Amino acid sequence: MYGSYTGRSRTRGRAAGLRTTGTAAALGAALLLAGCSGDGDGGEKKSAPTVEQQPKDKDPYWVNPDGNAARQVAAYSEDGDEKNAELIRKIAQQPVGEWIGPDNPENEVKGVTEAAAAADRDALLVLYNIPHRDCGQFSKGGASDGNAYRAWLDSVAKGIGDRSATVILEPDALLHLVDGCTPQEFHEERYDLLKGAIQRLKQQPATKVYLDAGNAGWQSPDALFQPLQRAGIAEADGFSLNVSNFQTTAVSTEFGKKLSEKIGNKPFVIDTSRNGNGPYTGGDPAESWCNPPGRALGEAPTTQTGDERVDAYLWIKRPGESDGDCKGGPKAGAWWPEYALGLAGATK
Repeated sequence: MYGSYTGRSRTRGRAAGLRTTGTAAALGAALLLAGCSGDGDGGEKKSAPTVEQQPKDKDPYWVNPDGNAARQVAAYSEDGDEKNAELIRKIAQQPVGEWIGPDNPENEVKGVTEAAAAADRDALLVLYNIPHRDCGQFSKGGASDGNAYRAWLDSVAKGIGDRSATVILEPDALLHLVDGCTPQEFHEERYDLLKGAIQRLKQQPATKVYLDAGNAGWQSPDALFQPLQRAGIAEADGFSLNVSNFQTTAVSTEFGKKLSEKIGNKPFVIDTSRNGNGPYTGGDPAESWCNPPGRALGEAPTTQTGDERVDAYLWIKRPGESDGDCKGGPKAGAWWPEYALGLAGATK
């Protein structure tokens, strides 16, 4: 059904991605900050991958010392492959979004936010569990119904507590209402869930919420501003653009400003994780979003964007994780070191 649509965000698979490490990794993160972790198979303890935090004034978000990229750096270094270790370090040393799983979200979020607070940094969380998610495509799933989603969201908020967190709320969820992917019978409920999610999360005293608004290649500001208003953007801190996509930062900024003007000059954040070479223009246009070759890392995460309307450049999509089983990739969300090396190697 969706193969004919181009320019889509196609977040795809983050639900299956870092969640492979699950709550245990989140709860263990604070211990990793102390310099040790298990080797994953019950063997002797090994030193945690060496990952330092970025300067707080430039980038206040937490770098997970036990992320997939950090572990890949450690593995390459252990094998004596310093060339590849250095390439993957370009990813490992930057903060990326923590995509929260469906099971035990309170403990998972608590683990992440406590680890971030221990490092004097803010947590960057991505919530991707809306019912009827991704229209039954690679990232299908989500909460079973509206009540289950509200309960899950409440647990997320409790896990955040009074610690500092920035939340990217439901990539693709609003856009799938606009482009007709989500059946009409679910529209009213989804708008209610998104608006309710913003209201619940904003009860946490140090939480910022950015409602996802797709990317510059998918729909227009004129098609988006009323749905954003209906979904409660007025109560959010802003909106997010380009999650898991490849639109350039310049194009995303221009698009974001046009949209911002229609919704009270709300600020926005841009996912720059893989947009260094812009969108892929080869092959089947219907699959340009899925593991496109020749892409590169974009601007490093920072809150110093030089534009008062752009709150931050963020790596919301986790570079090196597959978009799906296309172009030789593994299942959606799985760590794919060869693709990670390609991104890092193409980065100037």
